[in-house]
Amino acid sequence: MVARPFGDKDAGGRPKPVLTVTTGLTRMSRESKVVAMLAAASNVGDSPTEPASDPARSWKLIVEPVEPFLHAVTARLTRQAREFDPQIVPYAEHALNNGGKHLRPTLVALAASCFGKPDKAHVTAAVIIEMIHLATLVHDDVMDEAQIRRGSPTVAAKWGNEIAVLFGDCLFAQALKLASEFPTPEICRAVAVATNTVCSGEILQTQQRGNFAAARRDYFRVIEMKTGELFTLSCDLAAFLSGANPEQRAALRKFGAAVGTAYQIYDDCVDLFGKEAEAGKSLGTDLAKGKLTWPVLLAWERGASADRQALENLIAKWRPENFTAVKALLVKYETFRPSLNEIERFLELARRALRGLPASPGQAGLRAITGFLAQQTAALAVE
Repeated sequence: MVARPFGDKDAGGRPKPVLTVTTGLTRMSRESKVVAMLAAASNVGDSPTEPASDPARSWKLIVEPVEPFLHAVTARLTRQAREFDPQIVPYAEHALNNGGKHLRPTLVALAASCFGKPDKAHVTAAVIIEMIHLATLVHDDVMDEAQIRRGSPTVAAKWGNEIAVLFGDCLFAQALKLASEFPTPEICRAVAVATNTVCSGEILQTQQRGNFAAARRDYFRVIEMKTGELFTLSCDLAAFLSGANPEQRAALRKFGAAVGTAYQIYDDCVDLFGKEAEAGKSLGTDLAKGKLTWPVLLAWERGASADRQALENLIAKWRPENFTAVKALLVKYETFRPSLNEIERFLELARRALRGLPASPGQAGLRAITGFLAQQTAALAVE
């Protein structure tokens, strides 16, 4: 869905500095242009009923101003891979250098840009969050018996489940080690709490596989824990390191939680209503793993007794050919539009959270992310 951003390199192949010094009218003119560009991007696809234009162009407008920051994060992740024991380095290089959307580092950069320029401390925070995210993916691949991630064999597929579980633990530990190097304990505390929340959310979702009543009751809480929490942490740490006041920090936390929840609902909908070529994976994979996502839960809630039982049986005794029958029930109980409305509800909560922040390239960029996600949702509505 999102192209991996890279920054420029100098003649010697080294990354150019993340920060550049600009003053006076030059800086004001540049920031004004960035705000104008991002304001235009943020107005695209504000409603899931609005037809999408060019998502690649919209994302480029969002990412372009922070590409040097994202390149610095990529370079730092590469160096982190070499910090492990020499015999573990191959696992680290495979996991840390395997591409990705860089959504969370982008949030760090844009949230920091609400108050000035992101610096090296923000890069470190983004690296910490990305390592936690990658650790959860390594463990997810073990639980889901996944063979491929981002076009490459998973750590579990390449080296076995035991190595994957232990290496995921190493990634968590390395992230906490980096966090402990900050002069204030607040960073390490926030990272530890967020990591606990993410893992707890994954446990709850695993406990609820096949349990429709429990999954329906806790769906939004679980996805806010397992996905929204790292979006929240990205915005919160960026604000803290930028010296934001408590109100601004709270506003960015609300934004992160809302946009992270919207993103997960969107991802759940892609698995059911998207196109395989655009999704980059086979559809119905959540169902194959017994994960009960919002459209399925809504069909179960609305369904007649016989259809409820049929849906439960289709997922409990999953075979790929069951996907067509599940889709038929989703259509019968009209779950598509209400699911898109839930995405829009959380995107609107995210936009409201930004109103308390001063106009800046960062605020415009964060709003543009809500527009981009609405635009992607609109592409599903065309189906």
